[in-house]
Amino acid sequence: MSAALVTILLCIGYLVFTIDKKQENFPVPVVLLLLGIGLSFVPYFNDVEVTETLIYDVFLPGLLFVSAYQFSTAALRKNASVIGLLSTVGLVLTIALVGLVIYWVGGWFFSISLAGALVIAAILAPTDSASVVSILKKSAPDKSIADIVDGESMINDGTSIVLFTVLSGLYLETASIDVLPILGEFIYVSAGGVSVGLTVGWLLSKAVHITHHRDYQVMLSIVLAYGAFQLAESFGFSGVLATVSAGIMLSWEFSHANKEDHYRESLSGFWGIVEPSLLSLLFLLIGIEATEYLEWNNWILAILILFVSIAIRFLVVGSTFKLLAGRKHEEIWKKSLLISWSGIRGSMSVFLLLQLGVMAEGDAANELISLSFSVVILSLIIQSLGIHPLSKLLESK
Repeated sequence: MSAALVTILLCIGYLVFTIDKKQENFPVPVVLLLLGIGLSFVPYFNDVEVTETLIYDVFLPGLLFVSAYQFSTAALRKNASVIGLLSTVGLVLTIALVGLVIYWVGGWFFSISLAGALVIAAILAPTDSASVVSILKKSAPDKSIADIVDGESMINDGTSIVLFTVLSGLYLETASIDVLPILGEFIYVSAGGVSVGLTVGWLLSKAVHITHHRDYQVMLSIVLAYGAFQLAESFGFSGVLATVSAGIMLSWEFSHANKEDHYRESLSGFWGIVEPSLLSLLFLLIGIEATEYLEWNNWILAILILFVSIAIRFLVVGSTFKLLAGRKHEEIWKKSLLISWSGIRGSMSVFLLLQLGVMAEGDAANELISLSFSVVILSLIIQSLGIHPLSKLLESK
């Protein structure tokens, strides 16, 4: 991307975020996405190319680190069991059920294999909290809902990549179903990523304490965010889980420091600028890139899949709460419904889509990509816009 293009996109992002400062419950990512779709019809933006490498190596580490670093370690301890189950067993169950429904319903519209349906389900599995957490914190009747949505989003990004890799291998016939090797690979990638992140996060948190100059502390945080990611990836571990773990470790270390406010103020001043800048560029670019994939005729199927996936997620989330807490029926369904609706698809799903586009070719793969992209766009628009009204409706009941 040229410097001029980046500057123009940042200016647009600035205007949108300025509007957000004046209006509550304003879904910034949705507005950026729609503006990006509009920009795709302007000749100047015709040559913009968004690659999976750009999203994975540039945007995701920074955004994940900010979310993890800002995430309360107390909230993580309180909701660890729910977040852990939803990000692992719940994610696998969701992919299996959604995949089966896509295979059954999708066959009415075009030819699709079970492996292809499961790949779509894996692409749609990771959630993106950027669109909804700020709205949930203001409007959700239960304030722990935002913490659960945010925590799940950080962790299931890593697990979803592992599951997508396995299922795409089956779809492309480059791998076979063998439970033990798949489970071993999952543990290796996940545990390795967490271990690297915690280790690097602990080491650099000590260096931050030694470094008293704020500028150098910010430099170390950049090294931590992107260094943990690249180090883990170089060993074949999950870079996503490494960055998330590093951010959480840094936050935990700061919470036990004598000058916690001093350290957080140093980093927040920098990352508070970086986060909206990355979000502006990312969602505008997603909108520009999405247009070429949205020229197809199966929008009814995309809408069906979106609402079926929300319904299945509602069942999984509700079952998880019932299993762990045995809460009253009314409390479970309200909380589960809002968490389920907040499971919006976003940047990680787009990365997996672009990754599939690189790995697979042909009309069948194009159908899968177009269908998935349509569901992602619908999810971002419909679910983001519905968060505040649904929160208020549930609160009134």
